[in-house]
Amino acid sequence: MQDTQNPTVFNSFRRAAQSGEFLVTAEVAPPKGVNVAHMISMAATLKGRVHAVNITDGSRAVLRMSSLVASVILLQNGIEPICQVACRDRNRIGLQADLMGAHALGIRNILALTGDPVKVGDHPHAKGVFDLESVRLLQLIRKMNQGVDCHDKPFPDGGTDLFAGAAVDPQSPSWSGLQKRFERKVEAGAQFFQSQMITDFDVLEKFMDIIALSHNKPILAGIFLLKSAKNAEFINKCVPGVNIPQHIIDRLATAKNPLEEGMKIAAEQVQMARQLCQGVHMMAVKREDLIPQILDLAGITPVSYVN
Repeated sequence: MQDTQNPTVFNSFRRAAQSGEFLVTAEVAPPKGVNVAHMISMAATLKGRVHAVNITDGSRAVLRMSSLVASVILLQNGIEPICQVACRDRNRIGLQADLMGAHALGIRNILALTGDPVKVGDHPHAKGVFDLESVRLLQLIRKMNQGVDCHDKPFPDGGTDLFAGAAVDPQSPSWSGLQKRFERKVEAGAQFFQSQMITDFDVLEKFMDIIALSHNKPILAGIFLLKSAKNAEFINKCVPGVNIPQHIIDRLATAKNPLEEGMKIAAEQVQMARQLCQGVHMMAVKREDLIPQILDLAGITPVSYVN
């Protein structure tokens, strides 16, 4: 069992982000039950290829194991996590309690999220909390790092040491809204940004040049492994704000091996993102084991760990 007085602490992701290194993260979901074997095996395939593994917190409002617990399990297996924390299910008391617990257990990277609406998930009659949203959660984390709670009451034993990031959607249809929210997150303390799935790299370039560049925060472009034309069409239909171009769907539809073609497309997108921003956030639902091959195709060398 992990000694909570002397927890294992990884800071490779923070050090790489602050030094300007090209960042690679990957998303892994906690199990829907209590068996963590598959999650661990998928995350283990990413060792040495990503700076950190992002653990989702009730993504799409679907019930899964606690992101905090799953992050600690990865940490115990020598894998640096980025623990997602969503505001949907907890009030500010619960959020602060989890963040203190995360710090005590050696978790340092936090992705602050508002959370998907309850109605889109598998418990549509559950009650959403949303006491805070992502900007106010970032402000809360900054206060906790300074050694005070949300009411500015000092902690008796010092502050947390959390490296907080946020989500961004460069393809948002509201450019002014995108800029305003991005700047509010920077002001609230976001140290890095992971984007939603990117399908239009011209728009990403515009976002980087007009909005992100002056703030000098690492942006990780979301790269999604498309497994088939059917998979791409499903995403276009069911995921708001995503528009996978028809030429990519046609490539997948005519390929002898659609999965292999999807890996090539993802690798090409990694190469495009590398020219525009400081990193990529890889998403390969249920096939995280293919991410190292995609990175090889893209010419991304293994990462170095310095804690």
